[in-house]
Amino acid sequence: MAVWGARMPAVQRSADLSTAGLSLVLLAAAVGMVAGLQAGGRIAVPARQPLLLTSGTVGLAAALAVLGACRTPTALALGAFVFGIAHGVLDVAVNAAAVRCQGHLGRLIMGSLHAAYSLGALGGAALAALTSQTSHTWLFAMTGTAVAAVALAMAPAARSLGALDEPTPTPTPAQRSPDLKDSQGLPRVRLWLLGALAGACLLGEGAAADWAAVHLHSLDASTAVSAAAFALYSAAMVTGRLAGDRLTARFGAPAVVRTGAVLAAAGLTGGLTLATVPAALVGWAALGLGLSVTVPSLITAAGVGGPRAVASVAVTGYAGLLAGPALIGALATVTSLPYALLLPALLAAVVAALSHKALENPTP
Repeated sequence: MAVWGARMPAVQRSADLSTAGLSLVLLAAAVGMVAGLQAGGRIAVPARQPLLLTSGTVGLAAALAVLGACRTPTALALGAFVFGIAHGVLDVAVNAAAVRCQGHLGRLIMGSLHAAYSLGALGGAALAALTSQTSHTWLFAMTGTAVAAVALAMAPAARSLGALDEPTPTPTPAQRSPDLKDSQGLPRVRLWLLGALAGACLLGEGAAADWAAVHLHSLDASTAVSAAAFALYSAAMVTGRLAGDRLTARFGAPAVVRTGAVLAAAGLTGGLTLATVPAALVGWAALGLGLSVTVPSLITAAGVGGPRAVASVAVTGYAGLLAGPALIGALATVTSLPYALLLPALLAAVVAALSHKALENPTP
């Protein structure tokens, strides 16, 4: 995903896309991902997860390689749609499998697994930067081939998930109530709340990805320092996720998420209010550190309801990720960028206020 995003200018040039044309390609990928998340929620039952882990990764890798060879807007849009579908299916399958592994181990690992995603993003961006003078077609093909080869080599490990199956507990009468519970026993209100909080958190991630450098640039920071804002955010997120499992095991998910959300809200608000380059850098880093523990905890809580619950929370979360940057841009046109960027801080405060209700009685 990072390789695809980092080389987007080259993709745009190769197909002679306008800004509007590129937006349509990205929209196709987003629509495909939502479709993949919905499909993944329906088909990622335990028996199919090993196949979906391998085939989803190979499909994502193959779609990346194909995208590198596309030279027309139509071909790019179709390729991006398939790329999004594979991403969505894989996202549900890997998170559902992670919940099973975590339950089997009897200790929290979700934060560390999500840290691997953040490390992959940093590594992919670095790879794209190091190969910036080479053809994106070659990079996409080589990356896709390497990822597919690793996925096939790890297929036996994926198949070992079958050994983690446990009998499904018999639902209580309250759990069978269609008005209060979903089909797998997770309260619907809890599910909706988890999704809303995931959307709020991922809106902050989208804001950091698309607006952190712009914010620093508006404070007259150099190009290098402006780019460092998202790097600091990402590094702080990796750090927080690597430590998040131990903190959650010791203090509980509600307390850790609430504390992290308060740090995110206060840090970003301070960075925007002080309006200096050092304060802004610290503010974006605080946002990354504070939000690092939220999504893994929300996915873990949703995992109690099975793959469909994971998919529901993921769909809402990615809606925030995709819509957030555009919403901030719209707010900035009628107010100012610093005021618009207070939205992620405000939503982090909401997460802090509602985290206990969403994560009460969490099941690791």
